[in-house]
This record gives sequence, C-alpha cells and structure tokens, in this order.
Amino acid sequence: MTQRTKTGTRLPAVVAWLLMMAVIIGSSPASAELLIRITEGADSAIPVAVVPFSESGNMPSGDKVSSIVRDDLTMSGEFRPLAPEKMLSLPSEGDEVYFRDWRLLGQRYVLVGQLTRQGDRVEARYELFDVNREQRIMGATASSSVNSTRSLAHHISDKVYEAITGVPGAFSTKLAYVTLQRSAGTSMYRLQVSDVDGKRARVRLESDEPILSPTWSPDGKKLAYVSFETGKPAIYIHELATGDRTRIADFPGLNSAPAFSKDGRSLLMTLSKDGNAEIYKMDIQSRSLKRLTNHWSIDTEPAWDHTGEGFFFTSDRSGGPQIYHKPTENAAPRRITFGSRYNARPRPGNDGEYVYYVHQRGSSFHIARTNLETQEETILTRTGSDESPSVSPNGRMLIYATKQGGDSVLTVIAADGGAAYSLPASEGDVRDPAWSPIVR
Repeated sequence: MTQRTKTGTRLPAVVAWLLMMAVIIGSSPASAELLIRITEGADSAIPVAVVPFSESGNMPSGDKVSSIVRDDLTMSGEFRPLAPEKMLSLPSEGDEVYFRDWRLLGQRYVLVGQLTRQGDRVEARYELFDVNREQRIMGATASSSVNSTRSLAHHISDKVYEAITGVPGAFSTKLAYVTLQRSAGTSMYRLQVSDVDGKRARVRLESDEPILSPTWSPDGKKLAYVSFETGKPAIYIHELATGDRTRIADFPGLNSAPAFSKDGRSLLMTLSKDGNAEIYKMDIQSRSLKRLTNHWSIDTEPAWDHTGEGFFFTSDRSGGPQIYHKPTENAAPRRITFGSRYNARPRPGNDGEYVYYVHQRGSSFHIARTNLETQEETILTRTGSDESPSVSPNGRMLIYATKQGGDSVLTVIAADGGAAYSLPASEGDVRDPAWSPIVR
C-alpha cells in the first residue's frame, strides 16, 4: 500500500541544522526501478560457471533464474561468472559435468540445475561442484510461485555464496531508498523498497515534503524514517505489509536519525526538545525516553554497535563533526575518528571490527572506515560527493549515495573498497539507502 502525505506548516528555523547534516536530495526526476551498472571488478574474483538451467514446462517470461544468479554473484564483487557462450557444454545435472572441460576454461566452481513447473509452482534442483577437487559440495531443491522466480533465484544465489565463502548471502534482502521527482515547480519525494539488484521496486510513501533516514527493523517488516509532511521533522514507523504508519516522535524541534535496537523494541533517535540536539532511546511500546548524551554540542546520527549494548554517534564537541562510541549507554564517549575535520554518519560492521562513515578530504567527501582495534583509517571510495553509507547484513558489501556523470546513483562496493556496481534510477535522483537485515 502506498501512502501519500500533504504539505503542512512551514519549516521552523530550529531544524535548519538537519538540512546541513543530512544532505537533502537533488532535483532530477526519478522513476521507480533502478538499473545495474557494473563499474569495477575485483582482481581476486573467483571464476564460477553458472550453467543455464534446463527447463521443463511453461516457464514465466522475463529474466532466467540462472541469469539472475549469475548477476547476483557478479554484483558481490567476489565472483567472476563465465559467459554462457564461452561454455564447452551445458550440463543440467552432476552426471553431465566433465571437470576437465571446466578446468580448461579456468573455472573453480560449476553450478548446474533444472527447473520444473508444476501448476502455479516452479521447482529448482541445483548442484554446486568444486572443479579442482572434482567434488559435489552442495545439492538442494527449492521452489516458489510462478510469479516469484526472482526470489527463487536470489535464494539460490545466497546458498551458492554461503557454500563457497562460509558467509550467508545477502541477495534475498531488500533496499530502502528515497527518490525525488520535480516537475513544473512541484516536488515529490518517494520512499521505495526494492530487491538488492534494484528490481521489483515499490513506492511505500510519497510526499511533497522531504523524507529522510529510512532504517529497517530487525525482522525486516517495518521501516522507521523522518518525514517533514507536517512542516517539521517527525519520526514514523511504517508497517510494510499493511501500510499502517505511526508517528512515534513529534517533539518540539528536532526529531531525527532513528535506529532500531537489535530486539526491535526501542529506537535510538536525535531530539532537541530540551534545547540541544542529544541522543535518546525510546521504548516503542511505552514511548518512554532515556537521554543517552548530555553535552552543549550537537550529538546526532546514532547507530547501535554490533553488541546491541553500545552505540556510535556524530558529535561536533571537538570543534567539527567526528565519530564517537559509547560501549554502553552509561559509559563515557570515546572519540574514534581523527583523520580529517569532518567525519559523520557512522555505520558499524556486524563483527565489531570496523565502523564506516562519511569522510572529508579537502573539498571531497568519501566513504572511509576505521579499524576499531588498530585505529587505522582507510578511504574506500574514489568519487568526491559520497554520503549515506549502509552496510550489508553479512558485512561483505557497502552501499552509499554518490554522483556519476551528473546523476545521483547508489553504488555498492566490497567492504574493503574493491569491486563496485552502481544502481542509478533510470531517470534522475536516488539517495539515502538502507540495507535490510537477513530474515530467515
């Protein structure tokens, strides 16, 4: 269900800083679906052959399952799938796999499979082989409705990725993001949710006032975000299945930067109801608040750490925006970043090793990370107007917003800054991405 909001009163001056700390979306028209543009491959990518699956029965039109799997593995940056036209044979089951042929082609792994339609269901049987060891390392069966073969393909990609790397795949997860369309002097902001490859995008909210900072609940069923639909920022929780929305924070002044706790029962947020921007925790059911920072500076952009007990945040208490960490709610904050005068929007990895953030170097803004043990800082991106990083739930990829050739796009890179692909809107501007959790 798509919700639409209308303009309320004018924006009060007390929230002007929010428009500085979170860059507001640009001015090009946008459409619902994103495109895929591979921009850089990793030199160490693993060669894998995804053989076109054999088909029995009347299959739905559109992208083939094996093609989607091939694209998924390519997008991860960790695999280099072989083009089907270069394959010496097209086996569909293990007995037809001749390992010598695949070694000649330099392949490490081979995936084969069969698709069968039975009524309104499609069943996939697939097997993954290690070419060098001449071993079957995985075999499974999965099914979906005829209208959900894309979900079936993403599921297979996840299983293949995990079988080879030992890390759960994130291809069945979702992206939330915001687009802006301007026409004849009017603006329309749209909160959208799509597959990680930009397909099957759906508009969940549209408004002629800004929408900012979408964030996922841990069960993947809700989004929290900031909407200016009443003329001032307020935080909403949005049930994706029903479209029901609850205004959870609408205090005087700032209401911004929501972040769900690991159990989904509370939200971190930035409020200025007491005169200064501070970090609070709200119990969602009772609406009770606990103030977690107390300083004359601006404290904002909280993000729970991997333990779920502490959090990172942005503060200008040292004279400019820097990243700080509190290992528990009551602990003293510790400054994390020192490499430039501007470091903001922290997003921790899921294993506690790194925190990712927006880093200014000269007049350019990049995505960087700091190793929390060694304090070593690494700049991961080469473009100069990067913002809004979000880490994939398996910790292996990072999505952020940037500019390419004058267009605003979402770019995904390996978490170490390696391979990359971009997700531009087919027309216009797209920003503020948020990667959903893995839901079993």
